[in-house]
Amino acid sequence: MVAAAPGHRGGADRLRGLRHLVGVHPHGYYAGHVGNDYRDYLSPLYSPCLTDHCDNGVTWQLVGWWPFSAAILMLPFPLLFRVTCYYYRKAYYRSFWLAPPACAVPDAHRRYTGEARFPLILQNVHRYAFYLAVPFPIILLWEAIRGLRFGGGWGFGLGGLILFVNAILLFAYTWGCHAGRHVCGGHLDAFSQGPVRYWVWKRMSWLNVHHMGFAWVSLIWVAWTDGYIRLVAAGVFHDPRFL
Repeated sequence: MVAAAPGHRGGADRLRGLRHLVGVHPHGYYAGHVGNDYRDYLSPLYSPCLTDHCDNGVTWQLVGWWPFSAAILMLPFPLLFRVTCYYYRKAYYRSFWLAPPACAVPDAHRRYTGEARFPLILQNVHRYAFYLAVPFPIILLWEAIRGLRFGGGWGFGLGGLILFVNAILLFAYTWGCHAGRHVCGGHLDAFSQGPVRYWVWKRMSWLNVHHMGFAWVSLIWVAWTDGYIRLVAAGVFHDPRFL
């Protein structure tokens, strides 16, 4: 086996890690500090809305006293799931933590402690972050269904289609997670003891094979969905209606 050149591979992985930082943080920061004007659709970055600031969507109004953007209350949960995701770990471990900087290249650290010490031991919250992230695709699917209602009637616009695709992509990313496969297929000595769990595990394993792709596509799509809804709400263009 031929080892990759440390400089070339390390630079490529560092660029990949930088793309993750650029992809995850700025748009989330922006969404958490702007106003809320949703019209017919609710941005997925604010769903479910726990304040009385949202004009549409699933609004539970549990914290009516909250003076800031509703997104600040919801974004920490999916962000925690993404930041501790095994795929993202590989990217920023190689890019910034240099553990390892590339295949067949020694770690930059003298001692290898894995994820047994601070701060990397915090990565172990990922299995719990999975439980927190599981409801979001379901809620977003319900938001997409609510997006079919226009002025007391029913219809179907481009925004509704975008919301449905967004929910499906986030479902594929979330349920393709390694922690999800463990929940479904773990603690079984033989799959014959749980045929239903085995069937679900096989489908989740297919999603897991494509986990990297779903991670990127779902991340870009949710940001694009938020941008589309904002532009429609601002009157930049009208939402095309199919029905």
